[in-house]
Amino acid sequence: MKQFILLLCLLIAGALVKAQSTIKGMVTDARTHEALPGVKISAINSGKPQLFTTTDAKGKFRIAPNTKTDTLRFEMIGYTAQNIALNDRANFNISIEPSAVDLQPVIISASREQQSRKSAPIAISKISQTQIQDTKATALYQLLNKVSGVYMVNLGNEQHTMAIRQPITYNALYLYMEDGLPIRPTGIFNHNSLYEINMNGVKDVEVIKGPASSLYGSNSIGGAVNFITQNPPSGYVGDVAIQGDSYRYRRIDADGGTTNGKFGIYAGGYVASQQNSWQDYSNFDKYSGNLKTTYDFDNSTKLTTSATYNYLYTQTPGSLDSAHFYNRSYGSNQRFTYRKVNAFRASARLDHSWNEHSNTFFTLFYRDNSTAQLPSYYIADVRNSSGAYVSSNGQVNDQRFHSLGFLTQHRTDFDFLNSRLIVGAYLDDSPSSYYAQYLNIQKDVANNYYTGFTNTGNYIDNYRIKLFNYAGYAQYEMKPTEALRIVAGLRYDHVHYNFINGLPPTNTKYKQQETSNFNIVAPKLGLTYDLGNNKGLYANYSVGFQPPETGDLYSSRQQTPLKQATFNNYEVGGWFTALDKKMYAEVSLYDLEGRNEIITQLLPDNTTQNQNAGATRHRGVEYSVVYAPVNALSARVSGTNAWHTYLDYSEVRTNYATNSSYTLVYNGKRMANAPNWTVNTELTYKPVFINGFYISGEWQHLGKYFTDPANTKTYPGFNIYNMRMGYHFRRDRLKGTSIWFNMLNVTNKLYATTVTSNQYGDTYNAAPPRTATLGVSYALSKY
Repeated sequence: MKQFILLLCLLIAGALVKAQSTIKGMVTDARTHEALPGVKISAINSGKPQLFTTTDAKGKFRIAPNTKTDTLRFEMIGYTAQNIALNDRANFNISIEPSAVDLQPVIISASREQQSRKSAPIAISKISQTQIQDTKATALYQLLNKVSGVYMVNLGNEQHTMAIRQPITYNALYLYMEDGLPIRPTGIFNHNSLYEINMNGVKDVEVIKGPASSLYGSNSIGGAVNFITQNPPSGYVGDVAIQGDSYRYRRIDADGGTTNGKFGIYAGGYVASQQNSWQDYSNFDKYSGNLKTTYDFDNSTKLTTSATYNYLYTQTPGSLDSAHFYNRSYGSNQRFTYRKVNAFRASARLDHSWNEHSNTFFTLFYRDNSTAQLPSYYIADVRNSSGAYVSSNGQVNDQRFHSLGFLTQHRTDFDFLNSRLIVGAYLDDSPSSYYAQYLNIQKDVANNYYTGFTNTGNYIDNYRIKLFNYAGYAQYEMKPTEALRIVAGLRYDHVHYNFINGLPPTNTKYKQQETSNFNIVAPKLGLTYDLGNNKGLYANYSVGFQPPETGDLYSSRQQTPLKQATFNNYEVGGWFTALDKKMYAEVSLYDLEGRNEIITQLLPDNTTQNQNAGATRHRGVEYSVVYAPVNALSARVSGTNAWHTYLDYSEVRTNYATNSSYTLVYNGKRMANAPNWTVNTELTYKPVFINGFYISGEWQHLGKYFTDPANTKTYPGFNIYNMRMGYHFRRDRLKGTSIWFNMLNVTNKLYATTVTSNQYGDTYNAAPPRTATLGVSYALSKY
């Protein structure tokens, strides 16, 4: 009996000793507060680091060191390693900071599966949460223009257009996504559609440059931009921010979330307003928010739901002529144009992991969108054969659509050649409607001022379209050697437009009902070769496609029928580290050949008309270098040099004096509005002796470009400088508080974000003068 009691006491004592030596906790991202799986945890106090464990899928760990351990080291690719002294603690949570130089960025958009950058044979860049939080952008162009090869054109009040491997264009050559789902359906592109994004709910941004049609389908030609939203954080996290600028821009942000057991929730949004700014007639209001929930049924199955709503109402002042622009006279020549947007999206995604080699997801999505406007760009002057003013006209229009669809994808890994097969299917049913009514515009000709308008009640367009798109795709990857990875992909799309005309036969050139069908096959072949020591090469061939937009096919303003555009892309590139892994660089060279590319032609009345170009060529080199000689200092250079050329393109013009037509041939000319050099550089300093402080300087350069296809007029481009600084309080009563001060266009440079020319002169979209922004935020977190 005594022996039994002694043995029992020894077992209890041993259990107590073991319990006391067990250490557990959680590791999270210091920026997003999300749990981090796969963090390596080691002891560093005895010779070589001894790996104990890695964090699980929820960022949690539990270890029982075999020897006395004073310090643990937490390491993960893309994050700064952190050492934690235990000090007899048995439970603790830590946050680790993203590193200034990320040698192996983890991306999602290349295959809709998480993978390292070096395994993807495409040009892809990632804007991290660190860049997002340090930039404190009031509009997305302030972020996206940091990416090599990207020039996002600021048109004011979150309105924009884009240039990625293309000239500055308003056409449907880019795909904008949120968590891998297109924001808008095929056939209803809007160059402004990124104002339908909640900036406060974005965690990362990934930009694919070049065609991605083999995975994502239509419009992903110049590039695809994927906004990855915030996930529910671990513990309890909340944040509120207030900011304003020197031109009466005001904004309030708030977000927060929690994870409790299997359930997680995140909600965030902002309210922004602009009143009496530097530019006349440019007030706007925006309300934006999103909600995201997660539920883990078990370790293999997870349900994610999300909803996003964006409302925008903005006045639209229009562009300036050269006299007003160079005199810095920012007055609008009218006071009645506007744009009003309501955009709602919702989705539910179910992920299931069958085993460590196989998983499937199924996403159901819904969209409801309306864009009503009285656009300034449709106000046109009618002139007689001698060029004298006769009258003015315009239109009011409204486009609506609602969507219901699904996206599903399955991935299986095989032992054979370490290969992987991804297959998926996509369906999008998006009925839409559009109407435009004719306006008589009154004008004070002597002062070049539009005084008002009268809605005639006459319809220019009035139609409904049953838009249906289904697709299937497959991607096969294999690694015949440890260094070589080969990727082949193929996608088939069927796009169906069923047009139903609401105008009587006597008032339209279109039938009462007609259909258009487009069947497209888009292949891709690429490879990566790992040279070791964080160096590698890639090459790819891909095809992009663009069916004509519904507005181009069925608008009464469109005079010529349009064909589908296709693009062949040839690309090579690579990445490497140098200077003891303190520098990371990427470079890409591309040749993008367009056939029947849809070109926007500027007409004499300042309105536009689309037509197919027989052939175009887009060539360039994109490069990005990040260098951090010490932890406190980092420098970044992101740039592109490009040549965009008409190979086969002509325009038919009318001589009103002789009532005859003539043809202008532009073969061999540089494409209009195609900058030859774009570069963005940034130097950031975060001194160790002032923990939480940062200051950065940024240079944005846009090279010269021709403003007309005949190459007779040019815009010299611009150089602007931005400065940002802020301080995050890390301790005492102000812990969780941040303040920041940004100054954009420090030198108060007069420049235009884009310039176009017609036979009566040039028009300029003026950029903001020097603008100072001040903000303060408070974050509360509990684990």
